[in-house]
Amino acid sequence: MADLILSSTQGTVTTLTLNSPQTRNALSTDLMGRLRDELAAVGEDTSVHVVVLAAEGPVFSSGHDLKEVRGADHARQQEIFDVCTDLMLTIQQIPQPVIARVHGLATAAGAQLAATCDLVVAAKSAAFATPGVKIGLFCSTPGVAIARALPTKQAMRMLLTGDPVSASRALELGMVSDVVDDDQLIRATNELAVKIAQASSATVAIGKEAFYRQVSMSVEDAYGEMSKTMAANAVIDDAQEGIDAFLTKRAPEWKGR
Repeated sequence: MADLILSSTQGTVTTLTLNSPQTRNALSTDLMGRLRDELAAVGEDTSVHVVVLAAEGPVFSSGHDLKEVRGADHARQQEIFDVCTDLMLTIQQIPQPVIARVHGLATAAGAQLAATCDLVVAAKSAAFATPGVKIGLFCSTPGVAIARALPTKQAMRMLLTGDPVSASRALELGMVSDVVDDDQLIRATNELAVKIAQASSATVAIGKEAFYRQVSMSVEDAYGEMSKTMAANAVIDDAQEGIDAFLTKRAPEWKGR
């Protein structure tokens, strides 16, 4: 059987590719577990600065493997959704930014997977949907990511109707960061990844962790915590190197994580 997750690295950018096109890249527990483990391993690799999450076949991901969900008892259902939760948390917990490269459809947990990533580059023909309500299974876990990416009323509209949202509309709503012509998707995503990878990996890791930590805080608490974070960031080698390089008009030499 082909590997469910393909991994390739070019320079400091690693691409992890969902490789189950025959199931429309359905998120089986096996596929989710393998992707989680691959991401965790990449997170420990200081030579990798950015991760791109892509998919083989015509669909980014059709969401959970409903063949697993059908007929499963409560304990098994809990296991499926716990593995999914572990995967989504891993995406945000690893130090590297993760960019979803989305083509075709991203539905239900597939939309959740894309929305959980730090950035989303979508092809113009791509679309996102959370249609679980149509089959009696409300997309509650996808709603965690959707509610944090979209305004509340628009998130609820997606969840309550299951209607697909086009890439251009997703860009307007803030669910994706970039929309490009279909034939430019790979190039545009790689260019964005390389641009981000040029920054200090140590600084980016601090920033990613801090960003997700502060978004759920009150403004007062967030400023208090982030002032501490910036003070700690300012004394690391790469910050001092970057400041000196800027003031002396030279290119910085990062040490990284």
